[in-house]
Amino acid sequence: MAIELTQSYKLANQLYDLSLKADVLVIGGGPAGSWSAITATQNGASVILVDKGYCGTSGATAPSGSGVWYIQPDKEKREEAMKSREALGGYLSERKWMKRVLDTTYENMNQLEAWGYPFPIDENGVAHKRSLQGPEYMRLMRRKLNKAKITILDHSPALELLYDSHGVAGAAGINEQTTQTWSVQASSIVIASGGCAFLSKALGCNVLTGDGYLLASEAGADFSGMEFSNAYAITPKFSSITKTAFYNWAVFTYEDGSIIEGAGSQRGRSVIAKKLQGGQKVFAQLVKAKDYYDLQKWMRIAQPNFFVQFDRMGINPFEDRFEVTLRLEGTVRGTGGIRIVDETCATSVPGLFAAGDAATREMICGGFTGGGSYNAAWAISSGYWSGEAAAKYASSFNRDKRDRVLTRKQVIGINEHSIGKDLLDASEVTKRVQAEVTPFDKNLFRTEEILTPALLRLNTLWNESKNSLQENQGNLLKVRESAAMLATSRWMYTTALERKETRGMHKRLDYPVLDENQHYRLITSGLDEIKVNPTTKLQNT
Repeated sequence: MAIELTQSYKLANQLYDLSLKADVLVIGGGPAGSWSAITATQNGASVILVDKGYCGTSGATAPSGSGVWYIQPDKEKREEAMKSREALGGYLSERKWMKRVLDTTYENMNQLEAWGYPFPIDENGVAHKRSLQGPEYMRLMRRKLNKAKITILDHSPALELLYDSHGVAGAAGINEQTTQTWSVQASSIVIASGGCAFLSKALGCNVLTGDGYLLASEAGADFSGMEFSNAYAITPKFSSITKTAFYNWAVFTYEDGSIIEGAGSQRGRSVIAKKLQGGQKVFAQLVKAKDYYDLQKWMRIAQPNFFVQFDRMGINPFEDRFEVTLRLEGTVRGTGGIRIVDETCATSVPGLFAAGDAATREMICGGFTGGGSYNAAWAISSGYWSGEAAAKYASSFNRDKRDRVLTRKQVIGINEHSIGKDLLDASEVTKRVQAEVTPFDKNLFRTEEILTPALLRLNTLWNESKNSLQENQGNLLKVRESAAMLATSRWMYTTALERKETRGMHKRLDYPVLDENQHYRLITSGLDEIKVNPTTKLQNT
């Protein structure tokens, strides 16, 4: 729907159709945002949650099944769970964070059971809590939000943060369905708006365009792990479903049926990408599960939407080959995001917190995730911690003097344009960004020779966009989305050029090995001028 009131929004000078106040504002209604809002309320805060879509149905989790990093509090099991992925992530994770996530995820998965989530029961009467069905999960979270009397603004993307003399003080946006503008004054803000998949059409990801990154950066926050942002997921060529766990049972073949060696390994996406890059077709078949009917039954229960795509096409993935491709998931399945500075999920900006895929997950994943299990656990845990901390911050911050003078910043896409200036259309910006981040030879297989001119083009586009990015058919949301994707791509490539090694999912063909001297995280900051600085060298644990 075109937003007819966009010009009014730009000139309104804080005259919004709907103006609200709360202790805590949560931006994003996925798992992390929901946990954050519920926890903040449990800690005595009044909460407003704004969602770009309909809270409970939008985002990557809602339409999917997802594993969860749920491990019984057994010392040996948890040691194995932490150790199993450290090398794959380039040893950038930290045991203290991993232990905290395991503890909090365990407690909150049990809480979900107490709230009524229908976990499957095995033959011994034990609930299986290592996966969640997105529709059931988010339906339950929506009910809990409503029961807690949390105000939810659906279809209401946040377009900018608001400020006062103390710093961040709220946000403003527009309801896409009613075209009404809105503002929320808040003492603390949690950004839980997800990562950035660059409108690649991965299932549930087209609302994930890095909007929260842009808001955070405009407020002065920085990022960590943005080089770990080039995740590509296996998907049937005819589908948008990027659930990849079941491809562990797959055999990958060429068109003539011969086996593609290495395609089924942990590094198999690189093998598949090279074949696709060379113009070859790649096929998959879940043949390793072909004769195990109990396993097939379990797989259909665990990820029913994975099979819907095949059932509709008349394909039996255990018996039939099907053509596959790779779809960009960017930072959604990557690990980079807004840097958090302590265990409360606070950012470097006072009063601003980050949770879920909007925040960096390096502390538990290092430079590689590979699946939803860790991200799901991080969403639960970081949502819980950020909600608790945001409520406490709001309680201590000027609770009795909440009438604050809110101001706006001049930010990209919400600017006054000079008369006669050639304006830049948001759809054109999006296409130009996608042209730089989607190809395998730029984003997956990285070299200085390729990244440098790509980044130069993106920086040039940013400079063009600062003063000339315009409304796309009256839709200011599309303008801000294109700006967010453009900013995200620049943080990604600037950081990728600084990490002159191969570590985690960051692959440099010109630096193909891991360098022990670069065993640190990279902190990225700035919008117009981007800077990258290493942290202190980490110690293996």
